[in-house]
Amino acid sequence: MDCRPTDIPPDPLQALARLRRLPRPVLGQALSLPNQAIDRPHRHPWIQLSYAECGVITVDTAGARYLAPPSRAVWIPPGLTHAVQIAPGTRIRSLYIEADALPARACQVVEISPLLRELILAFGGLAVEYDETGAEGRLVRVLLDQLAGAPACDLVLPWPRDPRLQPLCRQLAAQPDCPLPLGHFSARQGLGEKTLSRAFLADTGMSFRQWRQRCRLLAALPLLERGERITDVALACGYDSLSAFIAAFRAWLGHTPGEHVRARR
Repeated sequence: MDCRPTDIPPDPLQALARLRRLPRPVLGQALSLPNQAIDRPHRHPWIQLSYAECGVITVDTAGARYLAPPSRAVWIPPGLTHAVQIAPGTRIRSLYIEADALPARACQVVEISPLLRELILAFGGLAVEYDETGAEGRLVRVLLDQLAGAPACDLVLPWPRDPRLQPLCRQLAAQPDCPLPLGHFSARQGLGEKTLSRAFLADTGMSFRQWRQRCRLLAALPLLERGERITDVALACGYDSLSAFIAAFRAWLGHTPGEHVRARR
């Protein structure tokens, strides 16, 4: 099928259903299907690299939430059901890639180097059916080589499968400033706090405290990207003090919120 923008129906999921194979090993032009966020659960038979030139992308699967600011992207393997959401002002420059064009990887957030960013942006200016034998094909081969070596990073929040944990995790993800302790949730379910704590560790690989901290820090990234004051972000994400927020942010990402903002600018 020819996947030029004029052939794409208004509903991107209809376009996905129609598209059996990509017209070239990589698809991701600025005006084509991959550059629409689809917030309904869906899947497809190719790799998707969800990348934003600016703004923040969130990808939800049954097992985790993945978040990618502009120096990161979410690698979604073929056949995985997922939904993509974007923050206001986000410009998507995502790629769809034939499954056999790159080594298999699990769903993860990967680092986008300055070179890889420029390759993705340059690719966005090519025709959908680019010339595979000329300069355009050589650019794509370099792009795929760089993607194959992109390192993974830890911008992921695991979702529990235990039904006892799911309601409290949904609440904390929606309200990262919620101060309620684990004991509140265990008492509401008629369970011991230790029982819920053990279930949390077994199901997510994190303690409740670690999970909540990761949840709060992930919630902070879109706010920082939007230009909100760091103090306001700390309060909105449940931190009692700016210093506690800065320390947690540095321990997780290796730099302070201020350095993160300056790097983005």
